[in-house]
Amino acid sequence: MKTFWTVLFLFLGIVGFGQEQFSKKTVKKFQKEMNEYYANSEKSPLIKEDLEVFKSLDFFKPNKKYFVKAIFIRTPDEKPFEMSTSTDRKPLYVKYGEVHFTIDGKKLTLDVFQNVEMSRMPLYKNSLFLPFTDLTSGVTTYGGGRYLDLTIPETDVMYIDFNQAYNPYCAYNYKYSCPIPPPQNDLNVEINAGVKLTNK
Repeated sequence: MKTFWTVLFLFLGIVGFGQEQFSKKTVKKFQKEMNEYYANSEKSPLIKEDLEVFKSLDFFKPNKKYFVKAIFIRTPDEKPFEMSTSTDRKPLYVKYGEVHFTIDGKKLTLDVFQNVEMSRMPLYKNSLFLPFTDLTSGVTTYGGGRYLDLTIPETDVMYIDFNQAYNPYCAYNYKYSCPIPPPQNDLNVEINAGVKLTNK
């Protein structure tokens, strides 16, 4: 069994951190580098049979609506907890804060987390993990939810680009153990952005 984090270290470099305005060029770069990563036989989570025929992940078109300016609220007194995964593995996370934003006129809230093990590593001490599900989950996107990687903001404002939402490796390979988005991170809107369920 492979843990999601074992290979995530190689993957974090291609996601965008600190972006303060929507950029179609940035989204296209993210998509291009995602495809290169998945096509790389040394890094790809794809099973051998899928890798042999892989051409591209299927993405939604870049959409400015899903680049949101959120209010970040730190929750400093949270205790570490065991996050459920697709296997019996229970990695330790801590709720680091909440993000509040609006899409389609709906006020939404998501919890953001920090992996306890990763937070002890200098390179990842400022990294935050945002797993979520939405009304597209199990329809046009992976039923197990999608992920976003964020950076601890210096202020109470956090910019979130759902155009860079990606699937857990479990969407492609059962050998991985992937965190399951907690119930409170289920959005009652469609997030038609980021990676879709299927490959092209």
